[in-house]
Amino acid sequence: MWTALAAGPLALAVALAGPSGTAAQAAPAAAPKAARPEADPAGTAAHFVELWLRADAAAADNPVGAAVRAMAPQAELPSHSREAGAPEAVRVTALRTVRLPGGGWTVTVAAVTEEQHEPAPGTGTDKAVVVQPAVRYYAVSGTGGMDDGPLVVTGSPAEVSAPEAAPAGTSVFDRPVPSTGPLAVSLGDFLRTYLAGVGGQGAGVERYLSPGVRLTAPTAASYARVEVKDVAADTETAGGKDVPADGTKARVRVRVEGEDRAGTRWPLEYHLTVTARARRWEISALDTGSPIQMPVAVASPSVPPTATSTATAGGAR
Repeated sequence: MWTALAAGPLALAVALAGPSGTAAQAAPAAAPKAARPEADPAGTAAHFVELWLRADAAAADNPVGAAVRAMAPQAELPSHSREAGAPEAVRVTALRTVRLPGGGWTVTVAAVTEEQHEPAPGTGTDKAVVVQPAVRYYAVSGTGGMDDGPLVVTGSPAEVSAPEAAPAGTSVFDRPVPSTGPLAVSLGDFLRTYLAGVGGQGAGVERYLSPGVRLTAPTAASYARVEVKDVAADTETAGGKDVPADGTKARVRVRVEGEDRAGTRWPLEYHLTVTARARRWEISALDTGSPIQMPVAVASPSVPPTATSTATAGGAR
């Protein structure tokens, strides 16, 4: 500008008429709209059925009935007989959720209840009513949970049959493991320690684990006896009389029977991954999918057993 002014009036006029050197600033891009998380109706359906089973049309205004009406104003309440009354205990679990067109959904739940019934003829009981467990299945329908707003139950539940079970597939554990073999013996020692049959609350379970693997025994377990009933593996190597080379892995299924302090016998089944090391089998994963599942082990160099260890699987280590 000062150069044009010094050059004369004509140059000044040309400079003023020219385009500005300041670049036009682009409008800021609109921030992407955050996707709304999809709500799972399973919990809502299970909670609704539990309340509905406990509710009674004769006391529709009590807290339970009011809670049912708050969740589904159109729902009708059951009318329990004066003798039986509402179920004394209710436990409801959601089994399957089906999404329907238009934002609807249906959840199938299982309800385990303790219900009072008239005694069967010829039973010889003097009780006017007897409490019996019952398993019922209900389908709960509703809408919402995605972009359609909150979850809404649209009416009373429908009692339905149990969901159809899928046919069992072919098991990968098709190689039997001899009960006297090193793998079966080692697994028996591990599970007896893990289930607190010996050693006290799972003390010493680490001696059966691969390096780097950690496992906490169930604190509520109190088994006086644990007996291995059957062991099967996914590979022929696991059933051999000798432990294979270090690093050899196998997946195994172990069926055991545990007897608790009260004398009740519990059939239990475990799926594990075992790894051969230093002429013995070690537990490297407990494939249960439960909160006690072991974390993935970090690879570590093979360490020979200590002087107090033995090379025989299942012996004192």
